[in-house]
Amino acid sequence: MTEGRRTRVVLAEVHPRAHDHDRTRTELAEQTQVGEALVRGLVRAQLALALRLALVVAIGLGGLPLLFAVAPEVSSAHLVGVDVPWLLLGVAAFPFLFVVGWAYVRLAERNEQDFVAVVRRPER
Repeated sequence: MTEGRRTRVVLAEVHPRAHDHDRTRTELAEQTQVGEALVRGLVRAQLALALRLALVVAIGLGGLPLLFAVAPEVSSAHLVGVDVPWLLLGVAAFPFLFVVGWAYVRLAERNEQDFVAVVRRPER
């Protein structure tokens, strides 16, 4: 009998395939061009949202003096013994600003969720 050398057979090492979203996360963490483009898109979306809602506030509150100048009967009207301009500027402005702020937070969170969905989405 001939004694043969034993040969060790090893299966190829299997490296777990990195998920595609891991690559995107790495690009974000390492601030590659792709990661910077993704972050720039999020910042642009947040800025556009802020500018749109700032325009709503500017028109909503900034338009009141114009309304009072164009329609003097509104500026001289009384409601419950209080001048309407005081009610609009002193009372109604706060719920209006609260609603705009609430809408901004909700929409900004949606932008961030969309960003996270893009980062986690598997690439094809």
